[in-house]
Amino acid sequence: MMQVSPSNDEILINVTPMETRIALIENGVVHELYIERSSRRGLVGNIYQGRVVRVLPGMQAAFVDVGLARTAFIHANDLQSGEGGKPIQELLHEGQVLTVQVVKDMLGSKGARLSADLSIASRYLVFMPYANSAGVSQRIEDEQERLRLRTILNDLQAELGCEQGQFIVRTAAEGIADVDELRRDMTYLLKLWEQIAQDAAVQTAPACIYEDLPLFCRAVRDLDRDSIARIRVDSRETYVRLRQFAQSLVPSAADKLEHYPGERPIFELHDVEDDLQKALSRKVQLKSGGYLIIDQTEAMTTIDVNTGSFVGHRSLEDTVFKTNLEATQVIARQLRLRNLGGIIIIDFIDMQDPSHRSHVLRMLERMLERDHAKTKLTQVSDLGLVEMTRKRSRESLEHVLCESCPTCDGRGSIKSAETVCNDIFREIMREARAYDAANAFLVIASQRVIDRLLDEESAAVADLEAFIRKPIRFQVEAMYAQEHYDVVLV
Repeated sequence: MMQVSPSNDEILINVTPMETRIALIENGVVHELYIERSSRRGLVGNIYQGRVVRVLPGMQAAFVDVGLARTAFIHANDLQSGEGGKPIQELLHEGQVLTVQVVKDMLGSKGARLSADLSIASRYLVFMPYANSAGVSQRIEDEQERLRLRTILNDLQAELGCEQGQFIVRTAAEGIADVDELRRDMTYLLKLWEQIAQDAAVQTAPACIYEDLPLFCRAVRDLDRDSIARIRVDSRETYVRLRQFAQSLVPSAADKLEHYPGERPIFELHDVEDDLQKALSRKVQLKSGGYLIIDQTEAMTTIDVNTGSFVGHRSLEDTVFKTNLEATQVIARQLRLRNLGGIIIIDFIDMQDPSHRSHVLRMLERMLERDHAKTKLTQVSDLGLVEMTRKRSRESLEHVLCESCPTCDGRGSIKSAETVCNDIFREIMREARAYDAANAFLVIASQRVIDRLLDEESAAVADLEAFIRKPIRFQVEAMYAQEHYDVVLV
């Protein structure tokens, strides 16, 4: 009989009054981080009674007020099953009340993305009240297992008299879920939907009629699997709530739950805090001496692979190949750790050997197999580029934890002191022409800019004073950023 090696994967749950943080540990290394602020909980999964405020025929979309800070957005393709193909102006009109669900959180300046094809999830099933056909997750590839689950699903729907909507079996059910467990999940979801439908009938738009589970419950529901050995929680109150939740909905997780009372912060185990800080950096070191540069923009994310100090022992091609292979593992982990989504361009180091390019792509595909988010890859181009997409449903780690730099306004660079000095000279010239009666000009700027004006640019300042026939004075303002200055008439 084949022996299965014991698993050491675990889930760490850190709870404070301000936020909840979840770390998924695989083979002793952090692979996924989830953060939910008490003041700004994620919206994905929430169901709202909304009101259409504007229909956009040209975009085949509409804006819907669901009571959030920004108006939400729904596309014609995201209306209920069976309505597709019709122009949106035939389906929606201003003032119409619509029951919708958030499928993408608000990102940057964009409002939440909505769908009217609702779905609610349990441990093993997803219930879609407006769907026409049942199914099994595409990630379950074994045909016998797919047939087993589909047969159970159809039998249970007939047994429970489910006439409206359909169920989809989630990946977590593969090889685990039996008839009783699926029956329990199905019963739970049908009762939950009945309650949601009742609330939708009496609520006045805009209003939230269903909020998804808190992060710690969702983590146990969605992340627990056979490979998870234990789930540690550093809050006694949350531990008690999780035990009650797990016993009723995720029994397989109940015995794995542990309360962590240790004095050492739970996120210092497995160096989670260090990895969290590193996940906010542009540069990621590879063990070989190479490194990645990760740049995240609103349009896409780019990942540049570099050999750095790694010189290898054979040929340049061999060095490049080994660096790219190592990079695939780190890239797959960083995508999950940072929760990067949308369009991603990976710039591998150029490889001359076509077999090396194929090998690197296969390795990247293999590294992405454990990713919960759906990914799609293209071939490695002659320039070493791989275009890929990764499904994005929530904000990236950087968007959750960071904001645009007030100094550079998110550009990543600021004007040099020399450039600012030239801007100041031009401003003085403009004001000298406009305000001839001024006795003098006072320049207020940062220390570095004033130092340059009094040193390297002193000759230029003297020439300018002679040209405008007015003295120029200088004052340091410590609170000013390098690009910030004022020219005052005195």
